[in-house]
Amino acid sequence: QVQLVESGGGLVQAGGSLTLSCEASRSIYSIERMGWYRQALGKQRVLVADITSGGITNYADSVKGRFTISRDDAKNTVYLQMNNLKPDDTAVYYCNVYASFWDYWGQGTQVTVSS
Repeated sequence: QVQLVESGGGLVQAGGSLTLSCEASRSIYSIERMGWYRQALGKQRVLVADITSGGITNYADSVKGRFTISRDDAKNTVYLQMNNLKPDDTAVYYCNVYASFWDYWGQGTQVTVSS
């Protein structure tokens, strides 16, 4: 059963923009935090940004000023707006949801930034 559905990945030139979205199933209740992680080839998965149910945001230093995370509670969806993309942003991006002491992960979406 798919509970997190990601979309918005793709190929973009350096300096371009992409927006990722992640819709959580309505079967997931009491979401406390939603976030985005990424994993580059041969690297560890790292946090990119997250947002709490209260709207508090957190960003990795490498994306501050370029990425914006937001959520739409009515749609149970979290977004990641990515501007001024760099080749180092190339990775598989994973949506993460923490709710009621359970961790959920999206299937991953590839973002490739060419130079």
